[in-house]
This record gives sequence, structure tokens and C-alpha cells, in this order.
Amino acid sequence: MKEIERKFRVKPYWKPQDEGTYIAQGYLSVVPERTVRVRLRGDKGYLTVKGKNVGISRAEYEYEIPSKDAAELLKLCIPPVIEKRRYLEQHGGFTWEIDRFAGVNEGLTVAEIELPAVDTVFARPDWLGEEVSGDPRYYNANLVEHPYTTWKTK
Repeated sequence: MKEIERKFRVKPYWKPQDEGTYIAQGYLSVVPERTVRVRLRGDKGYLTVKGKNVGISRAEYEYEIPSKDAAELLKLCIPPVIEKRRYLEQHGGFTWEIDRFAGVNEGLTVAEIELPAVDTVFARPDWLGEEVSGDPRYYNANLVEHPYTTWKTK
């Protein structure tokens, strides 16, 4: 399966419309050719394998696993485990996933949109900031090794 995704900073005035869902995610592999992620999202567990980015697309395979297994696998992951709260917002016929990070990535809020094709046109919400799709600093796998709170320029 191919994932086509664009990622943006979120302007500071954006406010969530609900309480969102808490996510804990860790990485068993962060090499650029393949990342292997374990995620607890609410009461569900997931194992995800992603290929190398080619522009704004890459291979992605995600499988639901028992939440107990996900919790155990998180203990095997490269520290730190990423903590964030995810909010879903509808805009222009698309669902935006907005992640507000906590812990060592506190202060970072990004929005992602998954698209059916690389050249898909979409309406931009007014709270959308600078596009960071091609900036590897914003990849969750990079936030493990280079947390947002350690960046010199944000």
C-alpha cells in the first residue's frame, strides 16, 4: 500500500474541538529505508512498517495487534517513546490529523493530510502554517533521536 501524505506546522492559535486521543508510539527501527513503529492509540495497538520516502509518498503496511502486545513492544523500542494527542478535523472533504506532542517534543503541533494522488488539490484551513513535508526533522522517527525541545531553531 502506498501512503501519500503532506505535513504542515499548525499556527499557535489553533484550538482542539474535542479531547482527542492519546498516542504512545515507539520505533524498533529508524533507518531511512524502513521504519518499524509500535503504537498504542487509545485502547488499540498497531504495528506499522514504512518504506523510504520518495517525495511525499512511501510504502506503508499497518496491522492491528493486541494492546497488551503493543505495550510490551513499546518497552523494546528506541527511547524515548513519543507521546502525543491526536485530533481529527474535517475540512474541504478531507480529514486532517493534528498531533500535539508532549514530553520531549512538547511545543510541536503538526497537521497531516493523506491524499489519493500526489497532485491532489485541497483547501487549506486558516490554522495551517508552513509546509514541512520534505523536512526530515518533522518525521516522527527523527523526533526520537532529535526531540523538538533540543532544536536550536524552531
